[in-house]
Amino acid sequence: MKADKYLYLALLTLALLGCSRYGNDLQYVKYGQIGVHITDAPFPHDMISEASVSIEKIEARQKGSEGTGNDVVVLFKGQQDINLLDLTNGLTHYMGEVEVPAGAYDLIRIFIGKASIQLVDGKTYELKTPSAAQSGVKAFIKPEIEVVEDLATDVLLDFDISKSFVLLGNVDTPEGIEGFNFKPVVRVSNLTEAGSLSGQVQTITGITPVEMEGVQIGVMVSDTLHTTTFTDTNGAYMVLGLHAGTYRVLAEKTGFLTSSRDRVTITPGEVTEQDFELLPE
Repeated sequence: MKADKYLYLALLTLALLGCSRYGNDLQYVKYGQIGVHITDAPFPHDMISEASVSIEKIEARQKGSEGTGNDVVVLFKGQQDINLLDLTNGLTHYMGEVEVPAGAYDLIRIFIGKASIQLVDGKTYELKTPSAAQSGVKAFIKPEIEVVEDLATDVLLDFDISKSFVLLGNVDTPEGIEGFNFKPVVRVSNLTEAGSLSGQVQTITGITPVEMEGVQIGVMVSDTLHTTTFTDTNGAYMVLGLHAGTYRVLAEKTGFLTSSRDRVTITPGEVTEQDFELLPE
């Protein structure tokens, strides 16, 4: 599949199963649970076979408790090596779950020990991750999540691979690639407030509909590009973690006329279907 592989790093599913207990100061504390998933989206270089990261820790910050020493909870600690290009169009990687105090959470930190890129010819580049390993990649949760007893909410970490793995050299051939810089870029969505968009893109060859691989789907908010994905070998696409509202959606591929749909409505907890048919230029 041609991919503009977004690393959609993360479906952090906050499955909030309530329980309560007393803390060390004998105050009554409510608890829920946070489960962590990782997902990916397309990457623009079809000469790339792997875009891998080693996740060592994931933390969440409780809003309003900064500087108290109790503001951060650890959602995952260990080591999981993930090829982000294995995950696309709604697939996720489950990272486990942990019990956390009830309350509002507004920030996620992802600590990445190492990252690498492998080309289709087998050549591998090991990338430096100094800031991601030491202080973590910060991703603000918008809107913030509210952990409540006996309720569930989901958070999606969208790790943008095309911006995170910055190619050096000539992108036209593997021989022209000189290396990559790793600068993680993450978008966070509260899935409790979000929905999904999916569909299929076709063209007509003679009188026969043909599914189109590698079509870029752009999701616009006003005149600003919010996120993108690419169709797979079956011409299908899916975008997770879109906030409820109205969007403009574009389908584009070189050699074809751009097709657009205005006022595509996203509803929380639902999948909106939007298909496209592209005509040759």
